[in-house]
Amino acid sequence: MRETNYSRPFNFKLALGLPLLAALVLLASDPTTIDFYLAGLFYSPESGFIGRNNYYLETLLHDRAKQIVIAFGIVLLATFLLSLLPTRLRKWRRSLCYLVVAIAVCTGVVSPLKAVTAVHCPWSLTEFGGQEIYSPLLQPRAPTQKPGRCWPGGHATTGFSLLALFFALRDRHPNTGRLALLVALCLGSLFSLGRMIQGAHFLSHNLWTLMFDWLICLIGYRLILYRTAPARLIAFDCPTDDEKNNTALLPAGKISNDQ
Repeated sequence: MRETNYSRPFNFKLALGLPLLAALVLLASDPTTIDFYLAGLFYSPESGFIGRNNYYLETLLHDRAKQIVIAFGIVLLATFLLSLLPTRLRKWRRSLCYLVVAIAVCTGVVSPLKAVTAVHCPWSLTEFGGQEIYSPLLQPRAPTQKPGRCWPGGHATTGFSLLALFFALRDRHPNTGRLALLVALCLGSLFSLGRMIQGAHFLSHNLWTLMFDWLICLIGYRLILYRTAPARLIAFDCPTDDEKNNTALLPAGKISNDQ
């Protein structure tokens, strides 16, 4: 794996605009109805949320999964520190720096946001057997001795923070990068669903987490990794090293369909 000279073209306006538009839609429209409907699917007045004390959801999908991602982050940090030394890892230094920063920021902003917003979990609300009064995100919280700490979704960022792998890989190995994107979205969605079944979060909590993590990874990619090709190379449609290698493998007298 080697650093390329320039990044592949990327539509930053679209990648930035879509999540911001989604955020405006969530702010302008109250997602309470959908949130409560989905939470109600996993709640029984007699026994509470069906996954509240489930071993697989709590121990494996929550605790162990979080520990694995933390361990992965520690390995990334150690690898980045080694890349500062005169070793073969120095060729990956920029990508490793990006991964460490992006994942750290994604996971690090959750706790402060939870403390500031004081949003309660579904299992704490009177509608689902708790004692707290529900209030939408932008409205004042009802008086309570136990402020909530459930917005945005914390465990969802364990999976969605791995969106950074997509940006780290897209320029050198686009196919692997797309696979990493799919894995990150699937893991984040799985972790989100698990916590919803337990009554720890509403759907909108996890959607906000996805948008935050995407924007953090996107901005980090633009600032740390993205390198625009000079105008003269774009004007002459200069082939990349990979394209040169692919062309060299073609039989004599034949031209690639991509050219």
